[in-house]
Amino acid sequence: MAGSAGQEIDAIISKSGDWRGETLSRLREIVLGSGQAVVEEVKWKKPSRPEGVPVWSVGGIVCIGEMLKNAVRLTFPKGAQVKDPETLFNARLDSGSVRAIDFVEGEKVPEAALKALILAAVSLNV
Repeated sequence: MAGSAGQEIDAIISKSGDWRGETLSRLREIVLGSGQAVVEEVKWKKPSRPEGVPVWSVGGIVCIGEMLKNAVRLTFPKGAQVKDPETLFNARLDSGSVRAIDFVEGEKVPEAALKALILAAVSLNV
């Protein structure tokens, strides 16, 4: 977690103060612990979201983390090309390219299956 992007993501997570921050923090640990040279960035700062959005990349965007009102969403820009044997993708299923996973309060994060999706997404970029 070197550099200001890591600090910015820390601030985004701590700003929530509820289960969503805890969940995004856990998802971040899984992405960074995937065994890949993942780069953290914060993108898309705008008036409606001045803090920006956490993004994790390896040779291109692997996934994007967002805290929504009732869920924490992990979006995979190339998700439609990723095999999902555990059927984790549960959002953006109508998109021709993007897939996402919405995690709701109290839901256990399926760490091994999520790591497999992350590795598959990385392989599309490298």
